[in-house]
Amino acid sequence: MNLNKNKEAKFDIIALGRACIDLNAVEYNRPMEETMTFSKYVGGSPANIAIGVSKLGLKAGFIGKIPEDQHGNFIKSYMENLGIDTSGMVRDTEGRKVGLAFTEIKSPDECSILMYRENVADLYLEPSEISASYIKQAKLLLISGTALAQSPSREAAIKAVQLARENGVFVAFELDYRPYTWHSEEETAVYYSLVAEQADIVIGTRDEYDMMEGKKGDNEQTVESLFKHHASLVVIKHGSEGSNAYTKNGQIYQAGIYKTKVLKTFGAGDSYASAFLYALFQEKDIETALKYGSASASIVVSKHSSSDAMPQASEIEALIGAK
Repeated sequence: MNLNKNKEAKFDIIALGRACIDLNAVEYNRPMEETMTFSKYVGGSPANIAIGVSKLGLKAGFIGKIPEDQHGNFIKSYMENLGIDTSGMVRDTEGRKVGLAFTEIKSPDECSILMYRENVADLYLEPSEISASYIKQAKLLLISGTALAQSPSREAAIKAVQLARENGVFVAFELDYRPYTWHSEEETAVYYSLVAEQADIVIGTRDEYDMMEGKKGDNEQTVESLFKHHASLVVIKHGSEGSNAYTKNGQIYQAGIYKTKVLKTFGAGDSYASAFLYALFQEKDIETALKYGSASASIVVSKHSSSDAMPQASEIEALIGAK
């Protein structure tokens, strides 16, 4: 798969979905009830991925709805300062707020997130706010699963995918399953399957694929099903057991994890996706791209934030070289 086939495209990646605020506990090894101070960061899977690829040197754009308030201003200015194009960002005028994620860091393997997602601006992105001319400027459109959780955001995301397909823009689908956003597992399976069948690249954990399929499945069944549609590359992550990639022509690749001093468990998936896609844009082979994803994830879980901790290519390459 040559992601660089459209040499005239202005952007390597345009990400669509939520941008929110992460409030990460500054005090470690204690429950949230006893935590008094938090640090503020931009969060949200597609925003984090846009930030990650931008820090790696790709040209990124972002489509999403943010509030017309101080939090919205913070998100917009943070992303612009990293060189991310925000002309696809829409301001909410109905008084909706940004999603808030408070994180608890009891221990490296005991972390939790307390989410505030009621009436959030990102889920009110309208199909009419999706610009065909903007999507045409991308080599790849990245859709995050949470954008499908509620109308009108889900229709906006589906419209964006249709426009990408009509205009020769690759589609990547990062499953990003967040159960608190959905009404039912059956609803999740319907909309995940709908977009996964239109995507060229699908990335998720084994548990997320199980959710999409509505049953406990295996990798062979998953890729066989997806390869009946548009997908030509499927990545399935298995936590501490590493990750696998499958191509439509029958090739299978595998990469392990990179051991690091883990601080927290969140942020790994977004950093994995950004570095994996970056490596594909650099025309690395798929096995190397898996290593980039795994190394980037290891770096981010060793640091306090998700977005701020997104690594430079030199950091990823140093970790890969040190193994």
